[in-house]
Amino acid sequence: MAGEAFHYPVGIRPDDIDHMGHVNNSVYLKWVQDAVVKFWETVAPPEAVARHLWIALAHEIKYRRPTFLDDVVVADVVAERVAGAKAMFTTVIKRGETVLAEVKSTWCCLDAVSKRPARLAMDVAKRFLPE
Repeated sequence: MAGEAFHYPVGIRPDDIDHMGHVNNSVYLKWVQDAVVKFWETVAPPEAVARHLWIALAHEIKYRRPTFLDDVVVADVVAERVAGAKAMFTTVIKRGETVLAEVKSTWCCLDAVSKRPARLAMDVAKRFLPE
């Protein structure tokens, strides 16, 4: 899995649509949150998932095209790097081959009990980092 994009199918709900008839910009960030967390839960060993939580520190989003209720959308997540307790991800939200949005985000890994920043063991980080 390392180096490959994690494909997360996005479900669009009627309440995601704003007054302009397309998905509201704020919804894209929820999709990124859901996709990155699901990526972690899928790739990391169960004991690491139980010991760690992730919180978003920053998102930089570029909106390319509007998204509509009946669109079939996928969020492709790639872990770019890990530095201490931080991890950087790129998420590309697409309808087919059309890029709808690109998101660079920085996340902090937390110890699930203390809620304090926690470094990932390298054997865990290597499971989702590019080769």
